[in-house]
Amino acid sequence: MSAAADNASATRVEEILLAEPRGFCAGVDRAIEIVERAIAKFGAPIYVRHEIVHNTFVVNELKAKGAIFIEDLADVPPGATLVFSAHGVSKAVQDEARARGFEVFDATCPLVSKVHVEVAKLAREGYEFIMIGHKGHPEVEGTMGQLDHGIHLVEDVEDVARVQPSQTDRLAVVTQTTLSVDDAAEIAAAVRARFPKVREPKQQDICYATQNRQDAVKLLSPQVDLVIVVGSPTSSNSNRLRELAQRLGTEAYMVDSADEVLPQWFQGKSRVGLTAGASAPEVLVTQVIERIRALGAVSVRKLDGIEETVKFPLPKGLKIQGGPVPGHIS
Repeated sequence: MSAAADNASATRVEEILLAEPRGFCAGVDRAIEIVERAIAKFGAPIYVRHEIVHNTFVVNELKAKGAIFIEDLADVPPGATLVFSAHGVSKAVQDEARARGFEVFDATCPLVSKVHVEVAKLAREGYEFIMIGHKGHPEVEGTMGQLDHGIHLVEDVEDVARVQPSQTDRLAVVTQTTLSVDDAAEIAAAVRARFPKVREPKQQDICYATQNRQDAVKLLSPQVDLVIVVGSPTSSNSNRLRELAQRLGTEAYMVDSADEVLPQWFQGKSRVGLTAGASAPEVLVTQVIERIRALGAVSVRKLDGIEETVKFPLPKGLKIQGGPVPGHIS
């Protein structure tokens, strides 16, 4: 018997269950289209501050089309076209881009922009902020960078006990949009317990797509022996999906591509669950399905789930002849 046949018999995967929804959200799709349209309209190269979205495949595809990804605006030549990533940027970065005279297109997710607007509005009313999020994540840096003081980061319940705002009469809480819904709720409860008068958002900051993908994993995990999340290591929402499946008692792995799927994961597993973070394109899911089929999987079934119809408008100045960009990543 061949090694491939040995692998197939050892895995005995009978069915792949696909979470619904999975993969691209409206904010990611919009951000990628902004870069593609900028290249189509103005020609390569187009400069992008930070990875437009946290996915290796997407970034490499856009590099091939003519995008150059930078962290420091000093690396952008005068007169160039610059795109801000979906994660948002600080006021300092916006001001520097303006001072350097770049043609700027802002691909910040509108749901992140909503948080920025709320922070600016309440700051004018004298509020300080507690931000629930992960230190060093570009979205957190962008949101905290809307102010030059008065915004305090907490990463867990223990941080809440240590945070020292200068006053508590006007205190508001904001949240990174890609967190674990359950973790954020636990931290927010600790904030409320310590600061009973804290102001919370009218609608939670965690975005609809993050919530929906986590809810889909909650439905998927109990029905399978193994969960695979398609997503890059830098993707916050993809990491949260893997952690959630593990917390629910299901073995889980995250892969950046089908090449990372290992045969030994499937030994003794008859049903495999598959999902993808909000920045992972469906082509990668398809490739992972084919990889698992090659290891012996027989059938693929899509679970019922919420159908997302959200669509965000593009910035002005990016219309091109003929409508959609040819070869749009999806």
